[in-house]
Amino acid sequence: MTGLPTSEVPTTEVLRLENIWKSFGDTDVLRGIDLQVDSHEVVALIGASGSGKSTLLRTINLLERIDDGRVWLSGVDISDPAVKADAVRARIGVVFQHYNLFPHMSVLDNVTLASRHVLGVARETAEAHGLELLERIGLAAQARSFPDRLSGGQQQRAALVRAIATSPELLLLDEITSALDPELVAEVLDLVRELKAEGTTIVMATHEMAFARDVADRVLFLDRGVVAEEGTPAQVFGSPRNERTRAFLSRFTG
Repeated sequence: MTGLPTSEVPTTEVLRLENIWKSFGDTDVLRGIDLQVDSHEVVALIGASGSGKSTLLRTINLLERIDDGRVWLSGVDISDPAVKADAVRARIGVVFQHYNLFPHMSVLDNVTLASRHVLGVARETAEAHGLELLERIGLAAQARSFPDRLSGGQQQRAALVRAIATSPELLLLDEITSALDPELVAEVLDLVRELKAEGTTIVMATHEMAFARDVADRVLFLDRGVVAEEGTPAQVFGSPRNERTRAFLSRFTG
């Protein structure tokens, strides 16, 4: 779905965070976060509400400016204040909890907006690609519909397609199933599984523990703005070393 076969994409570092700090007022939300993400890797961020997961994703996409540290995207320091944020965001796909589709635009217009207005792709070309992507996820029949005619699961899948339509270097997913009814969660997670299989580089904040265990290559447990534990899903979920990790996961395992 990314438009580039995995075998043709070299394995390289896509994202690197160095000692990231972010405060809101007197509250330190991120306290010295380090992270490296390689091409084709899926990294899951888990942790309680308020642990810093969403803020971390927003700093990567420059929706929040960091107070200290550096953010590198494919070897470029994008935390430099001189960097144009819009140019960076064109290279990063983002999907939030509440779809964020433009309600006054058709599904197809939502999907093709960035390609046409940011990348300068001709409307005919962008729409052909958008229709191909919508066909692959079973939404071609809704291409000319407005978002309010779609179910929550359909809207979130359309938002995912919009995020990948420009073949971004990195895809950020922020609790994308939290606003969905339980029966709609599976259809959205199935699409993420497909994106992983195609080699998409993903950093996702999620409360779907089973999904993180099955899909992620690495899991980071954030606690009060720090990475309290990091490892493979087997290690973090099977034998967590940190007491706070064990306490957090016990809520899901009983």
